[in-house]
Amino acid sequence: MMTQTATILMVEDDPEISRLVADFMRREGFEVACVGDGKAMDAMLQRLRPDLVILDLMLPGEDGLSICRRLRADDSIPILMLTAKSDEIDRVVGLEMGADDYLAKPFGPRELLARVRAILRRASGAPAKPLVRRFAFDRFVIDLDSRSVETIEAETPELQLTSAEFDLLGCFVQRPRRVLTRDQILDWTRGRSAEPFDRTVDMLISRLRKKLDGASPGSNLITTVRNGGYLFTATVKQVS
Repeated sequence: MMTQTATILMVEDDPEISRLVADFMRREGFEVACVGDGKAMDAMLQRLRPDLVILDLMLPGEDGLSICRRLRADDSIPILMLTAKSDEIDRVVGLEMGADDYLAKPFGPRELLARVRAILRRASGAPAKPLVRRFAFDRFVIDLDSRSVETIEAETPELQLTSAEFDLLGCFVQRPRRVLTRDQILDWTRGRSAEPFDRTVDMLISRLRKKLDGASPGSNLITTVRNGGYLFTATVKQVS
């Protein structure tokens, strides 16, 4: 099933990786349960029917390949394997054991999210939908493929943004009227390259605000929510 409430069971013995992945996927609307080994996984499966299992290859006790083989023999739950190994032989063995996909560590959260959604889509039999990459809001049209922002009915037809400013605006237009924390914005725009307590997002928002307000005075498209984060206030429409 391909829904925003799909349930993921993560089998990973590194608690930090489990926490980071679980936090990110929950922010994306998934339910996530985490266990550290095959025995704990078996106990969890008595209470939970996940839509996908994220399975680490290197686990204490029963290894990921053995667990993958066992899961595939008894059930059809989709499996995404994680491992620090990146050799082709490891990927081949994992896939031959029945894994639906394979992701080597270290990985970016957005790549993990894309692979999870692709696996769930294939499992549901739903055809892939073309991604809408153009959005209209206020006096602007942003094209995520050409990385351009057109200004409608203004003297300057195109808004000049830096790469980082464009990524930030792209993050907002895909999540309008939703309070985004600084950590969420960093995850969606910079992924694993973001440093803890990174404050550059505040400076980027300040710069982006000035450019948007300069082209659309009084629009106040980005507001600060006290103790919450930032809110993109515009109504956003997908355009062809």
